[in-house]
Amino acid sequence: MVLVKEKKAKLIDDFKVHSRDTGSAEVQIAILTERINSLGEHFKSHKKDFHSRRGLLLMVGRRRRLLKYLKDKDMKKYEELLGKLSLRK
Repeated sequence: MVLVKEKKAKLIDDFKVHSRDTGSAEVQIAILTERINSLGEHFKSHKKDFHSRRGLLLMVGRRRRLLKYLKDKDMKKYEELLGKLSLRK
């Protein structure tokens, strides 16, 4: 589902690396995580929405690739991001 401007702006403010940052890996992962979580709620009431399910799988794959990139680039930022987003146990 589409994020509201205010919610997206708050995510960018929370995860930005520098003052004008809107596209770093951390910001992209945070936005994708929010969209994935909102789609999870969508599928509770629309079980047969297979077109949106495909989009969800694409977003999960994109987030996984970005997380792998961040892990290879900077392990400390990777672990901090996982903690903030509570992605892994």
